[in-house]
Amino acid sequence: MFAVYAKEANLDDPLASVVVGERPDPIVKEGWVRVKVTHASLNRHDIFTLRGMTSQEEPIPFPMILGNDAAGFLEDGTSVVLYPVMGTDSWKGDETIDPHWHVLSELVPGTMADYVAVPKRNAVPIPEGLSPLNASLLGTAWLTAYRSLFTKSRLIPGQTLLVQGASGGMSTALIQMGRAAGFEVWVTTRNDEGVAIAERLGANRIFRHGDVLPRRADAVVDNIGAATWADSLKAVKRGGVLVINGITTGHTAETDLLRIFVEQIDIRGTIMGTLEEMKAMMQFVIRNNITPEVGAVVTMAEAREASRWALASPSPSCTP
Repeated sequence: MFAVYAKEANLDDPLASVVVGERPDPIVKEGWVRVKVTHASLNRHDIFTLRGMTSQEEPIPFPMILGNDAAGFLEDGTSVVLYPVMGTDSWKGDETIDPHWHVLSELVPGTMADYVAVPKRNAVPIPEGLSPLNASLLGTAWLTAYRSLFTKSRLIPGQTLLVQGASGGMSTALIQMGRAAGFEVWVTTRNDEGVAIAERLGANRIFRHGDVLPRRADAVVDNIGAATWADSLKAVKRGGVLVINGITTGHTAETDLLRIFVEQIDIRGTIMGTLEEMKAMMQFVIRNNITPEVGAVVTMAEAREASRWALASPSPSCTP
């Protein structure tokens, strides 16, 4: 079958490992289903796969088909969206706490192919009111953003949310869902493109990185990491919440411990989300008439080129 895959781990030049070509059809285990992929979205996790990085100690078995997220249909024609988190069959409760959790394209082949095999519970019927294109964006960036806002931030309508960054898939999801939830959404960005995107998506206030804020925010969500960590810590109010859910600029940063305990700042890490959170997130998107921001739609044959700008684009999507 046609697929986009990583031929090997390449830490220094990950895009050099992208191959567009043929791979064997997926093996459908007992209790699993085969999904015909119609849309798959690119995100930063694909770069982690290309670099050989995984959430588990077990190494990625290369060659590995890329992609966490997708929409498609089952053998009986049912339209489905994929929940990308997998783990121990016997695990009960929050899937992201399972010590053995992983996502598609880490230990099992990913979604950028004609077909993908997943456990039955991971193939979720697409609810009415959500297109396959938009559904294909939701499994990673949007799910993590939803959990950051509604499980971790403790925000209530009218309070201030500061989003670090404007143009990535995570940031656009935070802006769109934050506005729909009634938060006052502030955004920081480094460039004019980010300003334009934040304005279009309805951000209340837009600042350049390094600008002095009019006041400190009730909650800050940071998926950038090292480059913005110090600013994020300064931007959250006394007794507020700082949610960290990404490290696109690195995972090592100096921390002002005095500020954290004196001002009683609640730092909360989060990643992905539960199956129930994903279902709730889809209903939230439908109920609030949210159209997820799509940077571009390209064919899977163009995935190598698309990968070069995907890191800076909001939720690009590929179709077979």
